[in-house]
Amino acid sequence: MSAEHEDLTQILPTGVVLAATPLGNVADASPRLAHALAAADVIAAEDTRRTRALAAALGVEITGRVVSNFDHNEDARARELLDAARAGTVLVVTDAGMPLVSDPGHSIVAAAHDAGIPVSCIPGPSAVTTALALSGLSVGHFIFDGFAPRKSGARRAWLETLVHERRAVCCFESPHRIAQLLEDAADVLGVNRRAAVCRELTKTYEEVKRGTLGELAKWAADGVRGEITLVIEGGAVEQAEPEDLVGLVLDLVDGGERMKDAAKRVAKEHGVKVGDLYDAALSARE
Repeated sequence: MSAEHEDLTQILPTGVVLAATPLGNVADASPRLAHALAAADVIAAEDTRRTRALAAALGVEITGRVVSNFDHNEDARARELLDAARAGTVLVVTDAGMPLVSDPGHSIVAAAHDAGIPVSCIPGPSAVTTALALSGLSVGHFIFDGFAPRKSGARRAWLETLVHERRAVCCFESPHRIAQLLEDAADVLGVNRRAAVCRELTKTYEEVKRGTLGELAKWAADGVRGEITLVIEGGAVEQAEPEDLVGLVLDLVDGGERMKDAAKRVAKEHGVKVGDLYDAALSARE
């Protein structure tokens, strides 16, 4: 490693620094995280005891002030942290993974940006990307929806929005509710939609259970333990028939576009043959 790179690992900038923490395996902590825990002037932690335990496991002595920064106090804490960030380094960490990703951190980061205070990030573990990679599903395009809604009505309404979603969907869920979520998902999205339940990521009892939603709902009925990240594959693209698209072509023609050009544009957007759509539009116009 060059001297320049060695120096970069030791730089801890003034301002707010976000840092990802291990999901479970302490060995996933980066050298930059260890250095930041030791050198930060203030550490804003979701759980101060867990952060101190992490530092101890890494053999790091915390020299700065450690304050709590969790869901119910982060708005009130922001002003204090901003004052500290103007003069030194405020390190923001959560219990596991990246701050702001369904974890505290948004209040201080948004306020820092608004105040012109530098914000930087020490990257690292994330349950979202880890589950997506392990799922074995088609996840080239995906959305992350945080925790699934708790109440049945809201949960089913959320699932309804995913019926025609072509991207993979990643979410977190409690072990006490995963069975019901999978049952509702199988009912709303179809028993044959594929998914993966990823539990206890990076920990001793890590498990990835893949299958259809119907299969996974039956598997989870007996109970599932641990911290869970669910990945649901995107829905299949429905193939439209030329006759169903004729109205779109004629609307474009009425707007001044040539029939052939209109048919070509609509056919490309919906994956049908131009000739078939053109003939169908001509027949309808006649």
